[in-house]
Amino acid sequence: MLRTIAVGSHVSVQGIFVRDAKNGRIIVRVGERLFKGTPISKAA
Repeated sequence: MLRTIAVGSHVSVQGIFVRDAKNGRIIVRVGERLFKGTPISKAA
């Protein structure tokens, strides 16, 4: 499943969902790299 996360205040990353992390964050994979951040909610 493709998910979008906020990594910083101005940076977002879109990748394949890997797993839930601590504090409500999630981990996504982009190629060989893993990114951890706050999930961005879906548009209405």
